[in-house]
Amino acid sequence: MVLAFILLTTILFSKNLIFLNIGSFINKLPAKQNKNPEKSHKLFFHFPNEYYISIAFLAQEPIILFFIDLDFFFLYTYQKQTKVTLSRDKIQKNILMKKGFASDNNSGVHPSIFKAMEAANAGHVVGYGDDFYTQKAIQLFKEKFGTQTEVFFVFNGTGANVLGLTTVTQSFNSIICAKTAHIQEDECGAPEKFTGCKLIPVEPVNGKVTPEAVLPHLKGFDFEHHAQPKVISISQVTEMGTIYQPEEIKTLADLAHKNNMFLHMDGARIANAAAALVMDFREFTVDCGVDILSFGGTKNGMMMGEAVLFFNPKLSELTKYIRKQSMQLYSKMRFVGAQFLAYFENDLWKETASHANKMAKLLEAEVAKIPEIKITQPVTANGVFAIVPKHIIEPLQKRFFFYIWDEINSEVRWMTSFDTTENEIYEFTELIKTLVKS
Repeated sequence: MVLAFILLTTILFSKNLIFLNIGSFINKLPAKQNKNPEKSHKLFFHFPNEYYISIAFLAQEPIILFFIDLDFFFLYTYQKQTKVTLSRDKIQKNILMKKGFASDNNSGVHPSIFKAMEAANAGHVVGYGDDFYTQKAIQLFKEKFGTQTEVFFVFNGTGANVLGLTTVTQSFNSIICAKTAHIQEDECGAPEKFTGCKLIPVEPVNGKVTPEAVLPHLKGFDFEHHAQPKVISISQVTEMGTIYQPEEIKTLADLAHKNNMFLHMDGARIANAAAALVMDFREFTVDCGVDILSFGGTKNGMMMGEAVLFFNPKLSELTKYIRKQSMQLYSKMRFVGAQFLAYFENDLWKETASHANKMAKLLEAEVAKIPEIKITQPVTANGVFAIVPKHIIEPLQKRFFFYIWDEINSEVRWMTSFDTTENEIYEFTELIKTLVKS
């Protein structure tokens, strides 16, 4: 672990070194070596007030990492006599990625969320969810979605999707989703692994699953040689940045229920959808027939923790056992509950999501002024998809990191966040204008 961190640190700081001579006292330090010296690759030094030095050997050359309560950082290489010290401000300046448009996951944590977690960090409370913060957060979800709602907190979005889908399926079932769906493309096969189900990806229209795409796969019911269709899974917001209208969701829910199936919604960006639709969460979930919802917050200012909501209590009778087996039961769950309390207080979720959406619309408006750029999807939430000249991608990424969505067609994805600023949008688009002319 230390060696990996040293390698990363060496790469990150190689162009931003500030030198300080700290070698004179190294040989005088007390050292505690591992019990098996012949297998040891590390030496650790301990100082009063939690000062630490860790030595690792890289290509026969000892490298020292020196921590002082994370306020100062020293990197010392004996043979090259290279010495480095970086204050916390320098660490933040040099090691943190410059803000870009790659993902709303890359943004930090909203200050109100941090304060809520700090406030919850007092004394002892019962673990595993039997605490005031978790129970109050669950009650808030019930107020927003209905008293029949069952709530299960998990660590992350993949965990939420897997738990929700595992609860309502058997291994002989199939799950129908868009070919661009997160459960299909970005969860490393976790849904298949844990549910045992067959995922059936269908061609979406602007990222959305349509009844026409689903119907050909509603076959083989009660036929033992065929995977039994059980769930239609949609994402709100979609992976293409588009939003389902309530009537579209209701149509898919009716289709699912008519065939004794369930409708699952991956709501990793559900706040952005609610802000864009100017609706309460319930209006386009419970009221439209959604059965299971993965409710996300991490992409919208939270640190970690998502919620799985079941709108029929009978569906979740065994979920608590599946959550434990899935390694998604957090012992110190109060820190998830506390985040959701702050998230819902004074509609913080709406403030952050609305801002991210607004920044995407500003980006769309500014990019639309550049003839060489073609926007490929309707901009309805906090994502902008565009085809750009290939020669500008690399230099543009060096200043504002983002992902290439479709390399063949030179299509990129730009995501805005709760902390994106107007100045960053203007700086970004001005750089695009400069690059397309070069």
